[in-house]
Parts: sequence; structure tokens; C-alpha cells
Amino acid sequence: KLCEGILNILEKDTKTSCQVACLEALRILSRDKKVLVPVTTKRNMQILMKLAKLDTVEDPLERVSEFPVIVEALKCLCNIIFNSSVAQKLSLELNLAAMLCNLLQKCKDRQLVDDIKCFDLRLLFLLSLLHTDIRAQLRQELQGVQVLTQALESSLSVRWTEEYKAAEDRDRPPLSLQETDCAIEALKALFNVTLDSWNVHSKNESHQFRYMAAILRHCLLTTGPTEEKTEELH
Repeated sequence: KLCEGILNILEKDTKTSCQVACLEALRILSRDKKVLVPVTTKRNMQILMKLAKLDTVEDPLERVSEFPVIVEALKCLCNIIFNSSVAQKLSLELNLAAMLCNLLQKCKDRQLVDDIKCFDLRLLFLLSLLHTDIRAQLRQELQGVQVLTQALESSLSVRWTEEYKAAEDRDRPPLSLQETDCAIEALKALFNVTLDSWNVHSKNESHQFRYMAAILRHCLLTTGPTEEKTEELH
């Protein structure tokens, strides 16, 4: 009942501070699988997707004041999808992966969106891990390899000297914690999406995998903010 009450409030046009507080409470509650059973419905998923700006294809990410709401909604979706097989099935029906890829593209070249990007990537990782049909959809329909590789490239701030050769800067500072976390989530999602890609057929696929290999090499030469984070990145 508490979760339903929270979602009913979130469905209304309430203040940003109220939305964030409600989403934080829902995120904590959504760690309990028993709590999720009655609230994992198509309607409730759509409420959270709307708050995460996953229902708008064209609207750019412009209102910085909304960013905390987007992040918390994505965190809630991560918990719900991880803990609920019903939510995993609904994700395919609601075309969640395509919406996440679209949001990821909106984050491109934008400031102050690292948290949004990180939890978007984490949700793509969870979907590609827990639902084989979504993994196939990402690979075949949504150009998932290209989208995720570009997200990884952006997180690592790769500069190119040749088509498949990244610049090596021995004096470059370590990645920030947010950049490292984004890169790690992108790598995890990429692993799932390319898991069955041992047989590359087309010229475009060949290009994508050579491009990805160059970025992965660059990744191995990159350090994170701490020794532990560098080890996790590698």
C-alpha cells in the first residue's frame, strides 16, 4: 500500500523536491522482492519511465532542476527490474531498451549528465543480462554495440590519431569517479551485447569491432581515481 501511495503521488504533477523524496523512498522499498509483487504493473512502470524522461523521443535534456528526478527514477527502475521477473517481461513490452538508448544519445556532449548516463547504462546492463530477447534486440535492432561503444568512448575522453588508433597521453590525469563508473557500466553492457558475436559477417560489424578494440586498448592504458577503481575498470 505504501508503494502504491507513493506511485499515486508521483503520477500527479508535484514539486521536484517531493518527487525526489518519493523516489528515494521507493528506491529503498524496491529492494524487497515481496514489496514489489503488487506494484510491478505496466502503469507503475510507465510512471517511472515518464519521470526518467524515457517517454519523450524529441525533448532534449535542458532543465537541470529535473536531473535529480531522472536519476532517482532510473535507480528505482534498476532495483525493480533486478528484483522482478514480471518487470523484466514488461520491459520488453514497453520497449524500454530503445528508450534508454535514446536517452543515452541525449546525454551526448551534455554537461552535468554523468549520473543520468551512468544509471542509464546500468539499466541497459541489467536488461541485457536478465532478458535474452532484449540482448538480441540491442544487438540487432538498436545498434547497441555502436551506442554503447560511443558511450564508452565519451566516458574515456578518447582522442584519435588514426582511424583505429587512440592518442596515448602518458601525462593525462586519472578519470573522475563518475567517468570511471560510466565506463565500467558501458563495459558491462557491451560484454553482454557482444557475448554471441564471435562470428562477424558485415563490413560495418567489422568496423565496429575494430573501433571497439581500439577503445578497449585505450581503456587498459587509463587509470581511475583510485587503485581499486582502476582495477575494476580493467
